[in-house]
Amino acid sequence: MQSSIRLGLWRAAVHSLKTSRRPLPCRFRSVHDGAPAGLADAESIFALSSGHGRCGVAVVRASGPASSAVLRSMVGLTSSLPAPRTALLRSITDPQSKEVLDRGLVLWFPAPHSFTGEDCVEFHIHGGPAVISAVLQALGSVPGMRPAEAGEFTRRAFQAGKLGLTEVEGLADLIHAETEAQRRQALRQMSGELGRLYQDWTHRLKVCLAHVEAFIDFSEDELIEDGVLDQVDRLVSNLQAEIERHLKDERRGERLRSGVQVVIAGATNAGKSSLLNTLCQRPAAIVSPIAGTTRDVVETALDVGGFPVLLSDTAGLRDSPDLVEREGVRRARERVEQADLTLVVVDCSHLPTDVQETAAFLQGHLRSVLPPQEQTETVYPADRFLLVLNKTDLLPQEQKQKLDVDLRQFSGLPPVCLISCQTTDGLHDFLAVLHSSVKNLCGNPLAGAPTLTQARHRAHLQQCVVALAQYQQYRDIDLALAAEGVRLALTCLGRITGRVGAEEILDIIFKDFCIGK
Repeated sequence: MQSSIRLGLWRAAVHSLKTSRRPLPCRFRSVHDGAPAGLADAESIFALSSGHGRCGVAVVRASGPASSAVLRSMVGLTSSLPAPRTALLRSITDPQSKEVLDRGLVLWFPAPHSFTGEDCVEFHIHGGPAVISAVLQALGSVPGMRPAEAGEFTRRAFQAGKLGLTEVEGLADLIHAETEAQRRQALRQMSGELGRLYQDWTHRLKVCLAHVEAFIDFSEDELIEDGVLDQVDRLVSNLQAEIERHLKDERRGERLRSGVQVVIAGATNAGKSSLLNTLCQRPAAIVSPIAGTTRDVVETALDVGGFPVLLSDTAGLRDSPDLVEREGVRRARERVEQADLTLVVVDCSHLPTDVQETAAFLQGHLRSVLPPQEQTETVYPADRFLLVLNKTDLLPQEQKQKLDVDLRQFSGLPPVCLISCQTTDGLHDFLAVLHSSVKNLCGNPLAGAPTLTQARHRAHLQQCVVALAQYQQYRDIDLALAAEGVRLALTCLGRITGRVGAEEILDIIFKDFCIGK
């Protein structure tokens, strides 16, 4: 009797959830979770979608239910709308004064086959500031139209289910990409590959949660197959291992997105500022024979073989009675601690002549640059440190060649590059080594599984791993608490993709267990 009552209550709860379609308490809701009031009820928006400034062609976009009225009033259509996604050459007029504003291409994108999922129209006009201003003012005079807020077109695309949150972030990264590697990574994420990986994990978690919930409520009624929880155990364990491997990426994707932090460090007057100026090909830092000229951190962005680098020149490392210089040294050491790659610059005219003494001198110099917690290291990874021996123009040619050969035979040092910022001798080889190190730090954005690109993804995935560990911790103690761990893990993934719905859990329950059959 009690089993029948419980089964009846479950069916009633399922029916209530299926019919209420209550949306999740989330700022953004996808169409799978019961999107906000239909897009047809939304305001119509318009904006300049191409870049600002003088250009050959500018694109002005309008989206929303008033788009068809805009098209008719500004292009002079009296009957049917033009064929979808077909460019028409038309005179564009002011709907109030009927003055011709420009002559350009017009494209019509009816819902739902548009970027936002709404009716959209695009005006491809000449890119002069006066033309753009006139067309935008004319659009603002159409009833029901208003200027779009920042990112509003993309937000509507997300709300219509056209893009997931990871794809939205990939689109933003693509717009801001400044190097070839950034473009490749952003395009890969915008294509949905990262989102599909997270959606696959989400689906597997939904299956796990559905099975556990069903076991809790119906195992006594013998409606559940044997071995269901063993299957969940395997799925949870495998999924936790996959996410942990995904997290162990050494922040390659995040480095590529934001830029590799490369710091130039070393003693005073070693040529650090000269190296910065040589690499960025402009006088970004003051160069002077006076020791301690650089007091603050000087930054510049570089493109090194398609990879983004944020290069920082720092104050020379030495003890100084000057308060300002001491602050500069403190900031320099702080930057070295935060650096992905440190270029340790040495004045090679100060090196000992004996190779063993030279190696010991360079090792001591490296330890003086390293953070305190790393000063006992004897191995210096090539993707974290480069030794740059500057001022080779001050050495005789024979001594320079012997130094190059001798240091290559010594294994206790990171890669060593001999250069002259004065003559640029050795600069090409140094750039090749720098490019190799930066590439190792970022990885190939097109190879292997998609990588993490956002700090928020990492935070949610770390919480997801903790939640899955909760399932394993309580699996044999309290199955309800174990199920809560799976539910929390599912919520963490949903915060990345923007799609989580309780109704989908119920769909899996009906499909896999045929409850009520």
